[in-house]
Amino acid sequence: MTTIADVATRAGVSKATVSRVFSRPQTVRPETRDRVLATARDLSFQPSRIARSLARGRTGSIGLVVPDVANPYFGPVIKAVQREARRQELTVFTADSDEFDADEFTLSSTLALQADGLILFSPRMPDEAVLELCDRLPVVVVNRDIPGVPGVIISSDEGVDQAVEHLAALRHQRIAYISGPSGTYSNRARAAAVQAAAEKFAVELVVLGPFEPFFTSGIRAGDLLIASGATGAIAYNDLLALGVIQLLTDRGLKVGSDISVVGFDDIWLAPMTRPPLTTVHAPAPAAAATALRWLIEMINEPGPHGDRAARLTCELMVRSSTGPAPS
Repeated sequence: MTTIADVATRAGVSKATVSRVFSRPQTVRPETRDRVLATARDLSFQPSRIARSLARGRTGSIGLVVPDVANPYFGPVIKAVQREARRQELTVFTADSDEFDADEFTLSSTLALQADGLILFSPRMPDEAVLELCDRLPVVVVNRDIPGVPGVIISSDEGVDQAVEHLAALRHQRIAYISGPSGTYSNRARAAAVQAAAEKFAVELVVLGPFEPFFTSGIRAGDLLIASGATGAIAYNDLLALGVIQLLTDRGLKVGSDISVVGFDDIWLAPMTRPPLTTVHAPAPAAAATALRWLIEMINEPGPHGDRAARLTCELMVRSSTGPAPS
């Protein structure tokens, strides 16, 4: 196996110079750097990623904290981060807070000890806790708006507006919003968007919940939806929506005819259910990839980045779980 000494001998430089070419290339004269790189290519030399990271004072890894790895919404998120990280020769440590606020900060603090930066996806911890992490290392948040912290927001407004307009066009006059966890940024944003759209399209709105974002919570919400008299419903996420559909079906109601149901997120299961779920598509993988690119830039270029923000829009995907309001 070719070593750094072999490259140094062939290129006519010291081992220290070869090391600087791969760890601090800006410190080496261009002609010398080009000769060392050409020699390394000829000898098929690959520098140790661990050694290179140590030379730069970095771990070569980043941390990703998500609320629930069992939720199909987060599978594509994790894959998007890992795919982009591989291109940058970075390792990803993923932690699952299991929807517990206290565990989320503890896990994030542990990752901060062994990572160069953190991505917090839909964090529930208090703003002060996120800011404390930012004092330790670069942090990017997704689906959370915290002043002074770089954030990628998946905006609910456009997709929710389309969903309510869709139900109104199908002559649903009373609809329900099946609320998610009351303390989360995403639920507050979606609830506000549903309220605004209901007023815009002159639809009566009833709010059910809050519920935890699980399939079993949707089962519990189903009977409340029936009792509310609403003919259409928008759920906080697809798992809640699928639980509602299961309960309605068990009660002998036909989803899409007797009651229409709209989800949110467009998880990979949504088009495979019976009936296929009408849902608001949230570009979560794109948000995660953007967050990782920003994080890498923050690691490579230390300095103030708190004013960095992006908003990605959502879009309604119409399927068979919605239909005209019953006569």
